[in-house]
Amino acid sequence: MKKTAYKIRLITAGIAGILSILAVCGVFYPVSFLDIQFVPLLQRTLADYSLSAMILLVVLLAVTAVFGRFYCSTICPFGILQEFAALIFRRKTKQQCNAGFKYIIAALTFGTLLGGSALLIRYIDPYSVFGSAISLSLTGLVVLFVALALVFFKNRFFCTNICPVGAVLGLISKFSLNKIYIDKDKCVSCGLCVHSCPSGCINKDEKTVDNETCVKCLKCIGTCRQNAIKYGIKPKEEVKFSVSRRKLIWTGAAFVVLAGAVKAGLELGEKAAEKIRNIILPPGAVNANRMYNKCLNCNLCIENCPNKILAKANDKFGAVHIDYAKGEGFCKYDCNKCSQVCPSGAIKKITKEEKQKTRIAMASINQEKCTQCGICVYDCPAGAISKQGKKTVIDASKCIGCGRCKKSCRFDAIEIFAINEQTVI
Repeated sequence: MKKTAYKIRLITAGIAGILSILAVCGVFYPVSFLDIQFVPLLQRTLADYSLSAMILLVVLLAVTAVFGRFYCSTICPFGILQEFAALIFRRKTKQQCNAGFKYIIAALTFGTLLGGSALLIRYIDPYSVFGSAISLSLTGLVVLFVALALVFFKNRFFCTNICPVGAVLGLISKFSLNKIYIDKDKCVSCGLCVHSCPSGCINKDEKTVDNETCVKCLKCIGTCRQNAIKYGIKPKEEVKFSVSRRKLIWTGAAFVVLAGAVKAGLELGEKAAEKIRNIILPPGAVNANRMYNKCLNCNLCIENCPNKILAKANDKFGAVHIDYAKGEGFCKYDCNKCSQVCPSGAIKKITKEEKQKTRIAMASINQEKCTQCGICVYDCPAGAISKQGKKTVIDASKCIGCGRCKKSCRFDAIEIFAINEQTVI
């Protein structure tokens, strides 16, 4: 029976991992599943002031406060990926340190995010890295390689001592209502639980569990032959609280870094995209500055775009954007898929009707190249192109810049130009 909880948790994590991979690959998007990831929820709360995102974020934190860090072992796709990699590597784990530098990393990344820029968090947030790696982006693959190397040598060291999300949830889990703890009267200090623990959070000599780094995989409960490892509310006599001088120093340093990072985030948010021009963005992205500072580069929208016109971050633009030279070459008039799957709010959630009225670019006809064939007139979904005498003209008040006319033109007479700000016509 004691192994059943671990197996149920492992199966649940496996299902969550498969759903995440299918979603990022554009095969199947489980409605709202990826909307419960920690950083996207926080970003959507900050970017769109979303009440639903804020409620879900509070629920996630409350669940952690009651049950501990189950998020890291059951919901987080990057954590699940590391767990299954560890099962393949079959490495024994030793007790690991609870490093204080993770608080600095969390303060730096979340500070800039609170200041208005996702430029740092997107390179280390587990959900963003997972999406980036599965979609074969170089940055995501590099971070994934480093994380897997750490798994080989240190198991889930990334989750316990590097991940900023883990640092925040770990602090809450440390004081959670339910904990993993050891019945010292039953424990024989055999060390089996230490070798099975992926977080290295068990001290067999002192017979204690560091619930801050424990990801609640429940593996130790199934491993213990003496039934000495428990999960639940610790007996009062077991509860101890102590803060070391080193922890106090790291905590103080983290607060200082956090304050500086918020200020840096404000400056990055204002300056990061000011020199960027000629970028066409998905409907709902608003403008280049906002997209550059809000997009997590998880690439979920790219893989789910039916026309495959969305491009990954590159040297031209550091976030997702439209490239009409890719895929079908135009944005489908009746599609708002990117808006629906974006978990971070970088692309606002808009209806199909709103999307059809959102101007993302502008089309222009080169009359010298135009043969007046009229194909674009019939193909324009917005009805923005018409014949006036012997000329084919575009009504600027109706054009949304979807690129369908350019795709239809056989004579390369139509160009699509970027605009500074998306507007609803």
